[in-house]
This record gives sequence, structure tokens and C-alpha cells, in this order.
Amino acid sequence: MHSDRDSRRSVLLVDDDEHLRAAIREALEHRGYCVRVARDGHEGLQYLMEEPVQLVLIDLNMPGMNGIEMLRTLRSAGFTVPVVVLTAYGTMDSAIEAMKLGATDYLRKPCPLEEVERLVQRFCMASPEPVEATEHELRHPQDSDGFLTRNDRMRHLLAMLEPVAKSQATILIQGESGTGKEVLARYIHRRSNRADQPFVAVNCAALPEGLLESELFGYEKGAFTGAIHRRCGKFELAHRGTLLLDEIGEMSLALQAKLLRVLQEREVDRLGSHRPVAVDIRVIATTNRSLIQEVQAGRFREDVYYRLSVVPITLPPLRERPEDIEVLAEHFVKQSCARNGRPMVKLTKEAVAYLTSRPWRGNVRELENVIERGVLLAQSGSLRPEHLTFETVAVTSAPDMTFSGTVWEMERQLILKTLDRLGGNRTHAARALGISIRTLRNKLREYRQRAGGDAVGF
Repeated sequence: MHSDRDSRRSVLLVDDDEHLRAAIREALEHRGYCVRVARDGHEGLQYLMEEPVQLVLIDLNMPGMNGIEMLRTLRSAGFTVPVVVLTAYGTMDSAIEAMKLGATDYLRKPCPLEEVERLVQRFCMASPEPVEATEHELRHPQDSDGFLTRNDRMRHLLAMLEPVAKSQATILIQGESGTGKEVLARYIHRRSNRADQPFVAVNCAALPEGLLESELFGYEKGAFTGAIHRRCGKFELAHRGTLLLDEIGEMSLALQAKLLRVLQEREVDRLGSHRPVAVDIRVIATTNRSLIQEVQAGRFREDVYYRLSVVPITLPPLRERPEDIEVLAEHFVKQSCARNGRPMVKLTKEAVAYLTSRPWRGNVRELENVIERGVLLAQSGSLRPEHLTFETVAVTSAPDMTFSGTVWEMERQLILKTLDRLGGNRTHAARALGISIRTLRNKLREYRQRAGGDAVGF
């Protein structure tokens, strides 16, 4: 991670020519610049979302997202960073088009390294001094409408999202389960020009394909058995607002084809209707999978991927931002105490040390669940490590809990026994088990499928 001062001399080079990238990078780094390189426009956009730079050099002719497309996306998303395009002799028309789209300058290939150095020096040295953080900002986390962080990488990401949020660009948020992808999506919506309009979320993993289609697109009366009246879908409900497609990687290929049409035409066809309905929406998609790997495996449409990843964002896991653990834990303590009507408790130093030592494979969601259990167990004004290690108690002291067989069967017995003990209340069971309600639903669906659909009644 580079400091703010280093960012004054930072350059992003986007070019598919490996030899040219290496030559320019070596020449600029010899002059003291920090150089990031990308092979195409999509990779370049990803780097820009992770860390700001003072200048972008873009080759116009690249496979995948070319220089013109990347420049258009940058400017439509609100990025004002200077952009210099690299163009081969004979493609001056493209250079002119790039200038019209907001390119700051252009260089003809093959461009002498000395000329590149002079141009980079001109733009980077003209950049203003970064504003020093105040002592208050250094000591206190950033609380940006619900997104708490002390992590430099996350702060850069939030800063980069300021202009993006106000644009119309479609955003793809990738990251492990529990990293806060939906929280970030809501943050983007609140910072957008659509903040006073609906924010509609649909979980693509929680609904079977047929039901998901009707949820997204709606249906007309009589479209199928049970359709006794017209119903608007999520796209229509999100009109003039933001639609969150959560866990988009779970969507079937057939449904992706219908999604593509909406993304292209901004029109939806209700089931049973022959007349499209126009929608004005901003789409944000989230996934805990690598969609590019899903594309390569044939499980996700390439054209849909590129439509969704106009502005791709990757949320780092909690283990890569340990400085956020304490501030998030304190936030969850306050929430849990208020939600459960408990007197306020305070995390001890030992509890904080224990929390920061954990790997947090379940990320922020796991941390929230651990804090919830700790608040319920704490009998005094202090939350200590022994209140946060409830997992072993849940397994060893649950009534009538005798395990045999595989780990899968042990997990199944624990979940079903807990549901039975809590009267089938999924929310309470998920909280007691330390998992999300979504994970619990997925587990129950898995048990039904493996047992032929009749073994689990919850």
C-alpha cells in the first residue's frame, strides 16, 4: 500500500504489449515514480478503484475493453484523473475521438521513453499537494453513512466511490461472504443522485429459478397457475432508484439472457405480457465468486459479465484489514445491547486482543455474530474473552445432543436440534448457531435435496 505522498508520483499504465509495459515501467520507476500496470481496460478500472493515481496512460488498441471504452467508462463514472492515450501511426481518428471523450493528451507509438518521462513529469508535478489528515481523522475511523473503517485501502476505495456513486455506471462488487458487499451497495445508493428513490434488493441465491424470474420481471394476471392478479417485479419497483442483484453468480444461464436485455434496453417484459415496460434504474451486483472464472468455466455469460462490471470493486476480507476489527466490534456491541435491551457493556483489552487474533473466515458477519453472543452472555459491564468463545458451549452442552457419523451429519443434527429447541424460528436459530439466516436457509435446502425433499420440515 502506498502512502498519500507516494500517490503524487503514481501512474497507471494500461497496455496489452508486455514488452512495452516493462520498458515504460522500468524507465519511470528509475525516475522515482510508482507504476501500476494493467493488461486491459477492465483490469485498469479495477486498479483505479483500489488506489488513486495521478495519471493514466491507456493504449487505444487492446483486446477486451479497449482504450476508448475504458476512457468513456472513466469519464461517465466521474473520474477526473488526467488520461493520456497511446496511439499507433495511422489511428489518429481514434486519438481525436479519445480527445473528444475527455483524454488530456496523446502520444504516438512507438513513443521514445524520454518523451514519456517528460509527459509524466509534467502531469505529476502539476498535481496539488495532498491534504494532510488531521489528528482527529487519524485517531477516529471514517463513518461514512454506515461504512466504518480505519483501513487505508478501504478509505481509498470510499474516496474513489464518491464520483462513481453519482454516476449511472453499473457496479459489480466482489468479495468473500460476509465482507459487507450489501452494506457497500447501500452506501453507494445513499451517495448517489437516486438517494431519495427506492433501494430494492433481491437475493439471487435464495430463490429457485422460476420464482426468481417472476420476482425480477413480474407477471400479468393469468400468466401461470396461481397468478390471480398482475404483479410488478423488482426492476419496476426500483424505477428511478437502485436495484441490488445479490449473489448474481447464482443466476442460471437462461435467466442471465433475460437480464442482459434489461441491462441493454432498460426494458422489462412481465411474464405473460407482450408489451415491454421502460425502467430507469441503477444496477449494482454482488458476488462471492470470481465471475471471470465462472465465465471461463461456462457457468456465466461473458456478455452479462462485461455489462455488469463497468465499475468492478473487490472488497478485501476482514483478515486483510485488522485495524477495522476493534471499531466494528464496538459498533456491534452498541447495536446488540440496544437490540436486546441489555445494559451497555465495554470490550476489555483482553477481548480486543482475542478478537484481533482470530482469522475471521466468515468476515464481518462472523464478527457480528460473535459479538451478539458475547453481549447475551456478559453479566457485568465488561465483555471479556470467555464471553466470546461460545462455539464450544453450543456444541457440547446442547440438550440431547449425541453425534455420530460424518462431520456433515454432525452439523445437520446440530442445526435441526437447535431449530427444534427454538420452535422452528430460523432467525433465533441462526443467531444461536452463529451463522447468517441466508446460510441457514441454504443448509436446510441442501438437507432437503439430499433427503429427497421430505426429511426437513422447517
